[in-house]
Amino acid sequence: MDEAVLSLGSLDSAFVSNSVEQGGGRWKHPSEDPERSSSPSVLRSTASKWKESLLNRKRPFVGRCCHSCSPQSHEKLFNPSIPSLGLRNVIYINETHTRHRGWLARRLCYVLFVLERDVQKDMFARNVMENVLNNSRVQKATIDVAEENSSGLESQLDHKAVSKVKRKARAILQEMVANISPAFIRITGWVLLKLFNGFFWSIQIHKGQLEMVKKAATEHNVPLVFLPVHKSHIDYLLITFVLFCYNIKAPHIAAGNNLNIPIFSTLIRKLGGFFIRRRLDETPGGKKDVLYRSLLHVYTEELLRQHQFMEIFLEGTRSRSGKASPARAGLLSIVVDSLCSGSIPDVLIVPVGISYDRIIEGNYNREQLGKPKKNESLWGVAQGVFRMLRKNYGCVRVDFTQPFSLKEYLDTQRNRPLPAQLTLEQILVPTILSTRPNQVLFDEEAERHNLRDLTDEPWRRQVISNLAKHALFTANKSSAVMSTHIVACLLLYRHRQGVCLSKLVEDFFSMKEEVLARDFDLGFSGNSEDVVMHALHLFGNCVNITSASRNTEFFISPSTAIPALFELNFYSNGLFHVFITEAIIACCFFAMLRENTTEVVQSTSKILVSQERLIRKAAGLSHLLSNEVAVALPCQMLYQVFHEAVGRLIHRGTLLVAEEDQEDLSPSPTEEPWAKKYPEPLSWRSDEEDEDSDFGEEQRDRYLKVSSSPEHQEFMTFLQSILGPVVEAYSSAAIFVHSLRGPVTEKDYTNQLFKYLITRTEMKVAAFGESATHHLVKNTVKTFKELGVFKEKRENSVSVLELSSTFLPQANRNKLLQYILHFSVL
Repeated sequence: MDEAVLSLGSLDSAFVSNSVEQGGGRWKHPSEDPERSSSPSVLRSTASKWKESLLNRKRPFVGRCCHSCSPQSHEKLFNPSIPSLGLRNVIYINETHTRHRGWLARRLCYVLFVLERDVQKDMFARNVMENVLNNSRVQKATIDVAEENSSGLESQLDHKAVSKVKRKARAILQEMVANISPAFIRITGWVLLKLFNGFFWSIQIHKGQLEMVKKAATEHNVPLVFLPVHKSHIDYLLITFVLFCYNIKAPHIAAGNNLNIPIFSTLIRKLGGFFIRRRLDETPGGKKDVLYRSLLHVYTEELLRQHQFMEIFLEGTRSRSGKASPARAGLLSIVVDSLCSGSIPDVLIVPVGISYDRIIEGNYNREQLGKPKKNESLWGVAQGVFRMLRKNYGCVRVDFTQPFSLKEYLDTQRNRPLPAQLTLEQILVPTILSTRPNQVLFDEEAERHNLRDLTDEPWRRQVISNLAKHALFTANKSSAVMSTHIVACLLLYRHRQGVCLSKLVEDFFSMKEEVLARDFDLGFSGNSEDVVMHALHLFGNCVNITSASRNTEFFISPSTAIPALFELNFYSNGLFHVFITEAIIACCFFAMLRENTTEVVQSTSKILVSQERLIRKAAGLSHLLSNEVAVALPCQMLYQVFHEAVGRLIHRGTLLVAEEDQEDLSPSPTEEPWAKKYPEPLSWRSDEEDEDSDFGEEQRDRYLKVSSSPEHQEFMTFLQSILGPVVEAYSSAAIFVHSLRGPVTEKDYTNQLFKYLITRTEMKVAAFGESATHHLVKNTVKTFKELGVFKEKRENSVSVLELSSTFLPQANRNKLLQYILHFSVL
């Protein structure tokens, strides 16, 4: 492997020079083009109607539940006046938030506020330990484990063995369970008011969202399960604190046992935290830990039976990339099983979005640079608190979405057959190897199971997986866009070579309106220049601010240091989900242009692209990037999602629809003339496309081109650049595959690939230095395994990779590389 790594420099430059840019080994970033650097704003629209609609747009109300999967819940708990209730800063407390007035009330308003919160002992679970240990499921698991551990020579079960397993079960449960203390919640509420006011400017919530949650908590006699995104360790405290401020019962929080450290674990338990293993089966030989699983299942069921609220982080760990990680449905499956077993009548699911100007951890550069994660410790917690007290982390926004009934969701799924599950290999490999181009990109939406229920295990797993994806997608979509997200995105993907402050502010304002136009909310308000300066201040050394003299304005540029690029990329990814579908469309549009001409820049506004083919190509790219981002809800069709994305680009004037008398139907060098392919009158779709269309024969194909306006062409390039780091990471990984000569452990291969990407960045070969993050490296390996590039086998509990028979021929590896390079930024 080492020799292969050393020789990959020439291989890299050879592939890149042949496939991307003739005559050079380095990918050229769009912002390095001198003609583009002086072009009009990438985000300024010339369509007057579009601009008027942006300027007059009100702030959207985010977080409505899915009207397709939960139509009854969509109408409940909501009324037209809720969106108008507006925002509130929950850490701004004065005497008006208490029942008292006067000088003393003003001085003691924090104390009075926490004392007036409704937190009572009888709100929380009682006799949990005994109820769990006496449960028939736990007792059966106890006997099964005792029998397995006994010698098997005795005719009767050894009672000592049973007692030993019972003691073990009690010890596990004591280590797991929460022990909520109302008095400690009040004390913590007062402490957090002091601390949060010290290092946050504000913690904003929408009063209408909390109104729906409070109504659900008080009027519906069923437990609530909060499913938040996970970006920082402070997420645990943040949600409990907001609910405390609104007199909503504190939830039981599922926390990893890595936080089970002396003293700190006691505090967490008193606030509602209960500890679960990061891996459920931590037993010798990797066998299923039947006892632990039964205890966790029964404990969760007991909490729900006593109408306790729960908080589960579906991602399992904090996001190191700034994007939502894939959902893990482990604990959520227990909630579903509890409902289906009849233990509880229903559960209300509440996805929660959380956005930070700056996370209290600052960044995850240590782990993104491939270093091991530091274990949590009491000393580390103390250091973190002192570090926070010396800094300000800007604003925070918490969005509680509309609660929806889990029972209703499951009933809807029973009446709606689910798509057949296809692997990434089944979906994409035929297209990559050109055996059946675009054959199965939408087939998963046509092949259906018969009606099933949760007794069918494969169907059950798919339903629960879709539920987790649905909730996490909703939580992520409801997360507000912060000022740091927009500024980082502009600096990396529009003004990478630097920009004057006035231009940055102008583009910031336009970007803000673009976000609102897509029905995403903003986590800030105020004058654009002040907000931009606030974001730049929070970035610190990640940006360079220079001025030639006192009379000239500031010039802003992102730092070229690798840690700075990684940190800016983390925050820019807060905008990733807003533009992802349009970014995929932009990449595919330029890819299709490159299929038709070698002079992409000159002919961008002349060559027409089939909308049907564009959407199919976009579906393929979205499948390839499925480990990076979810582009649609499980109940949505990919075809429809990308069709709407194209519609938005047409509506804003970026893409134009060809008319029947279009004269610019120029043939490409490799295809028949347009007149032959599309005889008069212009044929809008082929017979083959009619057969494959998701909308039937009445849906006509359209032919599109990019507007000749510099603003719109720059906007398309900006969209493409957003995906630049991801596409570059995947294409570099496809190059590195050629170095694999024999079996290698997955850990070693990942480390070698990471070193290769970091070397490309250090040598200035990479167009996007942030493509070398360790998170992206791990995702490329995971994707290639799912794609069937690697064959994985386990040897002594270690994952070993080798090339599969499909990609053993170099020609097929080259096809994989060319397929990915197809979408790269030129």
